[in-house]
This record gives sequence, structure tokens and C-alpha cells, in this order.
Amino acid sequence: MGYVTSLFARKVVAAAGGGVDAAALLAGVGIDPDAPVDPGQMVPAERYYDMLERIARQIDVTDLPVRTGASMRLDEYGALGLAFKAATTLGASYARVERYARLWTSVVDYELRPATGGTLVILHRAGERRLGMRLSNEATLASAVSLARQVCPVPLAPVEVLVRHPAPRSITAHEAWFGCPVRFNAGLDAILYADEVLARPNILGDEGISQYLATHLDAELSEITRVPALVTQAKAAIAQALSEGTPRMAEIARGLGLSARSFHRRLSEHGMSFQTLTEDTRRELAEGLLRDERHSLAEIAFLTGFSEQSAFTRAFKRWVGTTPATYRKDMSRR
Repeated sequence: MGYVTSLFARKVVAAAGGGVDAAALLAGVGIDPDAPVDPGQMVPAERYYDMLERIARQIDVTDLPVRTGASMRLDEYGALGLAFKAATTLGASYARVERYARLWTSVVDYELRPATGGTLVILHRAGERRLGMRLSNEATLASAVSLARQVCPVPLAPVEVLVRHPAPRSITAHEAWFGCPVRFNAGLDAILYADEVLARPNILGDEGISQYLATHLDAELSEITRVPALVTQAKAAIAQALSEGTPRMAEIARGLGLSARSFHRRLSEHGMSFQTLTEDTRRELAEGLLRDERHSLAEIAFLTGFSEQSAFTRAFKRWVGTTPATYRKDMSRR
């Protein structure tokens, strides 16, 4: 049985608005409507499709997938969202999705494929093309463009959007949202981008942080049944926040959709504290950045949350027993 993150279900219900009973719909797929948002909570894909079809019996869902996709925010995707944001180009961002989407769904695979006129970002989802799946695919394509626009420094529109299933009664909302032709009955679900668009630098792209996040996503992917997703997501959020100083637990918890108390309790269940988690993240981020010669020691001190390079040097020596400069020199010899 396939699963999708409960975040998608919550987003669809919110986009449906007052014409549906939100609490009943969420409860129907096993989500407590009053509980904090937990993207790590999964729901069976078939129940998710059932929910979409129940919504379709209550309201006009012609533009619901577009409204759902438009509401998606990178910060809600945890470590994967941060990795998408930190990647240096839009193409690199989508490569993160291609590799790590299994952390969010077991029913969808992504593929980047060269094509005439650019590169296709393809959505692969097996199964019967029932209404719930069709609505889900349209929403997924819309969310992929929404996330891209959040990292792009200029207005972004694909060359074309392709959808396997037949068109709804109107595609006006679809073409207005995507800003390009949307072709249904196309044989595949995909977004065609010009190569120069995928090569465009992201607003907040940082190779060092991107590689750090990718390392942790790799670890989560390889141990998906054993590594607690909360810890990986929290470390990624801490790494992203460090350039503004030492992050506060309440701020990180809020970004993960938890109260500070719940966050503290769940970390304790895994035998760690927020202070330990922050220290570990600082150390691992520093080690990763020191392997990249393009970052000066002063820059690394800033990116790991230190106001002065001397404080960073003292902390690093306490962590690994040597200075940052010596560590970098030793790494370059290996």
C-alpha cells in the first residue's frame, strides 16, 4: 500500500474552503484536525484519493488542484524543502526532488529528462487514473511550479505543462496559474522548462549548506525505516537558521509545526536535547563547509552561528581537538 504525507491532505482540505466539513474529511483519513501539523505523519494513498473524491461530490473541484498547489510552501517540507531552497540552481533543486521524494511519498517518482525545447520534470504515478489520482496529479504539478517560484529571482513560467488524463470542463485557471499552455491527454504528467530557466541561480542557493543538507537527506533515505524524521528535519532547520545566530528551540519547533513542549518531548524520546542537537549540527556543518575551499574561515564562523571567528575556533577545537585551519589542511591532503 502506498502512502503520502498528511501535509497534502491538510492542504487540499484548506483549499476547498468552507464548502466542506474539514474536520470530518481529515478524520476520515486518520488525521486529528486539532493536532499540530506533522508532515512526517503518512496517510494511505487510496484513502487520500477517496477524500478528494468526497470533496468533488460536495464542491466544484475544477480549479481545486491549482489552488492547492499554489498554497504549498517550501518551509513546510522540512529538510527536503530546505535542500530545495539551498540548491544553487533550479535544476539542482529539482534534482533533490528526483532523489529524495520517497521521504514524502511512496507512490510518486520524479524524473528529469532532456527533451526538445528544454528539460522535462516528469511525475510518475502508477495505478488506475481515478478522479482522486487525477486531482492529486494536477495538484502535484501545480505545487512543483509553486516551489520553483519561491526560489527563482525573476518571474517564472514553464514552456508547457503536460497532463496524461482528459481535461476538466475548463482549463482557464490552470493556464492562468502555470502561465503557459497546459496540454491534457498528453501521455505523461510533466513540466517542460527551458534549460536556461533550470540553470538560473536560486535566490538563497548555497553550495556548502546544500551539500550538508543532502548528506542528511541521504542518511534519512538509506535508513528511512530507522532514522527518526523529526531529528533530520530539525537539524536541517537549525543549519538554515544558524547564519542569524544560535537558533531558539521555540522557533525551530514552530517551523516544524510543533509546540516547544512537544518538540522537547519528542527529542527526549530519541535520547537527545535541543542543545546537543544544535551543537552536533554546528559541528557537522562546520566540517562540511571546511571541505569546500571557497568558504573562508570567517564565512564559516558566520554560517555556523558565531559572531566572531575566534569563538568559532575555540568551539571547533573543543569539538574535534584541532583548529579549523588545521582540519582544512588535513582534509586537503586526503
